Order: sequence, then structure tokens, then C-alpha cells
Amino acid sequence: MTTTFEQTSTPTPTTRPGAGRAAPWLAGGGIALLACALVSILAQAADDFRWWSLFVVIPTSLIAAAGFVALARGGGILAYALGNVGLVAFAVGVMLMFGDVPRFWPLLIALPAAAIAGSYWWRPDDPLGRSFHRTLAMLASIAVLLGLTFQARHFDLFQMDPRWWAWFMVAGGVVVVGNGAELMRHRMVYRVSAAALAAGPGIVTILLGVRFLRGWWF
Repeated sequence: MTTTFEQTSTPTPTTRPGAGRAAPWLAGGGIALLACALVSILAQAADDFRWWSLFVVIPTSLIAAAGFVALARGGGILAYALGNVGLVAFAVGVMLMFGDVPRFWPLLIALPAAAIAGSYWWRPDDPLGRSFHRTLAMLASIAVLLGLTFQARHFDLFQMDPRWWAWFMVAGGVVVVGNGAELMRHRMVYRVSAAALAAGPGIVTILLGVRFLRGWWF
């Protein structure tokens, strides 16, 4: 006697290769276009809308979205750079849309500098390269403060000494000298020459800043 059993099987769901991978890109593009629509609505409500600026705002917002989505998916420093280039260009497009470039031009100093300062966490393995990159990031942070100070003075939020900008020269020189001195703790053959090369321009910048602060123009 032969016993037969009914064959049953549970169908295995098939997923298309790459299914779901497009969702972050679509979400990023949707957020970018939503930002463009919101900016356009605000500009029209202010009766100061320049339609041709959309040719700058729309593509740059999509570039920024693509860069930051790629960064979230492990794109690295190149994705970070692409996102920030798009973001800065988008800010320029918004200024053009509202016709506010003469009022907000200091942001064109602060925003790119903030992008460079934000790259501080990508550190090269070589001590010299790491020191050079750290110096650029710290100088960029000073440039952010410089741009914001220009913006505050442009709106007459506070009054400062006419030679206030020399303080930023002093701060930049201190950053260069400090990072040059930090090289001395590494076991490198060229650490003394590298520290000396950094100290020279840094000390000159500090002395010039002090000279300008004290009013010694010659």
C-alpha cells in the first residue's frame, strides 16, 4: 500500500534587485523640490519674486540633495563636498530670488567656510597631511566668524573698533603656529622643518595683526 502526501509549498516572495534603493534618492529629490516651492511661495508673498532665479534654485537644490543622500549612504568626503557645493549655490539662488545679495553677501564668506570647517572629521593618516587639513578647517572656522561679524555689522547690530578685522588675523596666525608646533610631537624626520615653515607665516600674521590693532600702518 502506497501512501501519498499532498505537496505543499509556500511561495517565496521575489524582490527585484535594487528594490528600495531608489527611495532615499526620491525622498531627497522631493525635499529639494519642496524647499524650492516654499522659497518661491515666500518670495511671491513678499512681492519680490524673480522667476528666472528658479533656473539656479532648482538644479542646485537637487545637487545638494544628491550629495547629502550619497553622504548618508557612505559616499565619503566627495559626497560631502558635492552636497555643500549645491547648498551654497542654492543659497545664492535664494538671494537672487529675493534680490538680497547686497544685504546678505557676508553669508557668501560664512557658508563656504562652514563647509570646509565641517570636513574636520575626515583626517588623513599622515601626520603632516592631518596637520595641514586641521589648519585649513580651523582657519575656515575663523572665516565663518568673520562672515557672521560682517553680517552683524552690516545690520548695525553692534559697533566695533574700525580695525576689528585685525583680531581675525591674530587668531589665524595663532592657529597656524599652534598646528605647526603640534607637529613636533610626531616622530617624523621633517617635523622641525615643517614646524618652522608653519611658524614663519603664522608669526608674521600675528605681528601684522597686532600692528594694525595698534594703528601702526607703516
